[in-house]
Amino acid sequence: MMIPLLLALVGYAVDFGYFFVAAAQITSAARNATEYSILGYQSPDQGPIPAAGPGSNGISVAEEALGDLTSLINSSTTATIEVCSKSLGTTANLANCSSYGPTATTYVPAQDPEAPRFVLQRVDVTYTVQPPIPMTFFKLSLLPTMQFHRQVSMRAMD
Repeated sequence: MMIPLLLALVGYAVDFGYFFVAAAQITSAARNATEYSILGYQSPDQGPIPAAGPGSNGISVAEEALGDLTSLINSSTTATIEVCSKSLGTTANLANCSSYGPTATTYVPAQDPEAPRFVLQRVDVTYTVQPPIPMTFFKLSLLPTMQFHRQVSMRAMD
């Protein structure tokens, strides 16, 4: 009678640990991608601002975020990256946004309080977390799939 209870507790512990790791990875991916979108042209080679989405010349901001999520289960099919970047252009002192991934999510970007001198670069990462140990009881899932969303905004001098 105790063995099924202990196995369920172990399964829940593994799932909780995975949810914790996924939340940390998503937070890190959004922060690293936003930092890359700001510092791209401040690198030693003084190159142009990095592209927001997939392109033929080097790595983009969206690819940087997806690269940080590669250790998560099905990250290429369940992660959506929205990039608001000066490289996409600006409209009324707001950076234009574009979404990359299986589902198109849109979030309204904020305007920088010191616009037009600064522009907010923003990266939104949305990931659908599925438990690594799916526990069911009479075909009823005991742990639902959850959607994690992390957003990071940083200022770029225009």
